[in-house]
Amino acid sequence: MTQRRGEHGSRKTDDEDDVLEWVDQVMATVAAEVRRRRKELGWSAQDLADRCEEIGHPIPRNVIANMESGRRSNLPLVEVMVLAEALNTPPICLVYPVGYVDDVQRLPLQDPTSPLDALRWFTGEETDLGADDDMLRYFRAHHAAQERLRSARRDEEYARYHAKTAPNADRKAEALRSQARAAEAADEAESRLRKVRAFIRQEGVTPPFLWPDIEAAIESPETDSDTIEENDL
Repeated sequence: MTQRRGEHGSRKTDDEDDVLEWVDQVMATVAAEVRRRRKELGWSAQDLADRCEEIGHPIPRNVIANMESGRRSNLPLVEVMVLAEALNTPPICLVYPVGYVDDVQRLPLQDPTSPLDALRWFTGEETDLGADDDMLRYFRAHHAAQERLRSARRDEEYARYHAKTAPNADRKAEALRSQARAAEAADEAESRLRKVRAFIRQEGVTPPFLWPDIEAAIESPETDSDTIEENDL
């Protein structure tokens, strides 16, 4: 990034130059990562073009070649998405290839940062989210609660099996304690998930789909739907 402070009026020109430079850098990073992943798979540009066509959004071989060589002047988002799918990687990893570049520039006029920090900014994983990001936090809390509930249920089932098949009284007692702890963790996760869904509904938004093995317990009309404090999410 360049931020020259010469004679009066030059700053605007310099900023405009920085914006253009940043655009070129973003495109060059994506192009280089597409080429690296294509080579890693042992594919030719035609192989990648064929895979894009299979996905349903053809990107001709010459377009891919021009992009990788820097001769292409634009790179639509939809093509980044299709190329990522074709190369079996998340789209964000083409923009911010963690581990394969030392630093990236998130936006023009900003200092470079690590690819991981830029990726976390792009996906909203930074902790300093603003008020407009509340629903993202709610949905993440919902997903985390579902994961905890399913994990606790697995642990409970595992402990129940070991209690039934324990070779002696001590091992059985240990398994029963593990089962009780897992059952308590499942109850807590179930309660949290129910409350998170109630909170989302209060915001006028439809909660995410529940996994089939969880839906019956969470959506039962007899279950408690007290709200959860926003700071707890």
